[in-house]
Amino acid sequence: MNRTRVIYNRHSRPAPRLLLAYALLMGLAWLSPQAASAQNGFWQVYRADNSGLGSNSISALSATADGLWVGTYKGLQRLKNNEWTDYSQFNSKLGGQSINCLLTDQRGTLWIGTDDYGVIAYDGRNWTEYTTETRRMRMKFVKEMVQDKDGTYWIGVTLGGLISYDGYEWEKYAYDDSELLSDFVLDLAVDKANRKWVTTNEGVCVYNDRTWALYTVDNSGLPDNIVPAVAIDANGVKWFGTLGGLCSYNGTAWQTWNTANSPLPSNQINDIAIDHHGLLWIATGDGAAVFDGIDRWVVFTSRNSQLPAGNIYTVATDGEGTVWFGSDSKGLARLTDFRMPARVTVVDEKKAADEKKAAEPATPKVSDENVLINAYLSDGYVTIDFESPEATVVFYNRKGKAARTVNNYKKGQRINVSRMAKGMYQVSITTVRGERRVKFNLK
Repeated sequence: MNRTRVIYNRHSRPAPRLLLAYALLMGLAWLSPQAASAQNGFWQVYRADNSGLGSNSISALSATADGLWVGTYKGLQRLKNNEWTDYSQFNSKLGGQSINCLLTDQRGTLWIGTDDYGVIAYDGRNWTEYTTETRRMRMKFVKEMVQDKDGTYWIGVTLGGLISYDGYEWEKYAYDDSELLSDFVLDLAVDKANRKWVTTNEGVCVYNDRTWALYTVDNSGLPDNIVPAVAIDANGVKWFGTLGGLCSYNGTAWQTWNTANSPLPSNQINDIAIDHHGLLWIATGDGAAVFDGIDRWVVFTSRNSQLPAGNIYTVATDGEGTVWFGSDSKGLARLTDFRMPARVTVVDEKKAADEKKAAEPATPKVSDENVLINAYLSDGYVTIDFESPEATVVFYNRKGKAARTVNNYKKGQRINVSRMAKGMYQVSITTVRGERRVKFNLK
C-alpha cells in the first residue's frame, strides 16, 4: 500500500500544506439563524502581561477540580485559587520548554509531554523522568497522552509513532512495523470497549490491543485525512476535528459539519472537549464554537466576545461548567456561567394548516345517481339499485356508527340484514360519481 507521509503540526513549524490550509480556511465566522448570540456568560482573559502566564502561546490545558494546569511554549504554570505558580522553579527542565500535552491520570498524577525530555510525571511531591526510555523510544516531541481503562498510558509522538506504558513495560508501534497509518500522531482517545482511537495526518487508526481498523477519506466519511482532534461522547459517538470540518461517526453513519453547511467559523478544527452536559466545545483556526450535536450552535470570535482573535489551539472544560480556550499567540480565555440557548421551534402556520387539512378525511362528493333500496325483509335481505357498476355500501345506525359495510357491492346483489338490529338506518352508497345517502327503516 502506497502511503504518502504528510507532516502536520497545528501549532509550530507548520508544513507547506498546512500553511496553505491556514490561508484557505481562515475567514469570517458565518452566523446563520441556527447560531445563537455569544453574548452570554462571563469572560476573563489572561496574558503574560497581566498574569502569571509564561507565554501567550497556549499549547496544552488540563482542568481539574482544584485548578488549571497550563502548558505554554515556555513551560508549565498552574492557576489555583486565582494565584499563578510557575513550575519551572521546581523542575528546571520545564523552564523554556514547550509543553505540548497534559494528562491528569486516574490517581491525580500530572503527566507532562515535552519537546526535549519526553514525558515527565508529577504527583504533587515528586518528579519522575524517563530519560532512558525517552532516548530508547526516541520519545522527543510528545504530542498527546491518554490513559486507557486498564491504566496503561498511550503516548503519541510527533514523527515517533505510538508508545504504550503499563507501569512496567514500554512498547512502540510505528508506521514501519505496525498498521499505524503514520508516525505523526495528532490525538488519542479511548472508548468504552477500551479501543484506542489514534488520529494522524493520514487518517484514523483504531487499535483493540490485537488488531487495527483504519479509516481514511477513501473508505469512510472523513472529510480530510489530517485529523488534529478526537473526542468520544457518553453515547459512544466519535467526534473528529479535521482540516475539512467537524465529523461524527456513530459506528454506522458518518456526518460532517463545515463552513458551508453550519455556523462553524473555520474548517480547521484544532481541538474538541465535551462537557458534563454533553456539549461539544470546538477550537478552530478562527475562533471557537459550542454545538449540542444536533442543531444548536453558538459561535465565539473576537468580534462577538472576548475570545482572543485568530487561531484557538486548545480547549478544556471542568466539572463546574468553566470552559478554557488556549490561543496560539494571544493568551488564555475563561468562560463561566454560559447557558446553551433553548431550542427554538419555528412553526410554519400555513404548512401546519395544510398538513392538518390533509390528515382530515375528505368529504365525499354528493352523487347525482338514482338509488333504490329493495326490501325483502320477510326473507331477511335487501338489494340496492344504482347506475354505476359497483359501490361501497355502509349502514349507519342512529348513533352514527357503521353497523354493516359491504365493499365492492354490485347492484342487485343480496345483502343479508336478518341479524341486524331493528330500527332506522342511514345507508351510504359511494360510487365513482360520489356518495348518496338514503334512509332505510329495518322493521
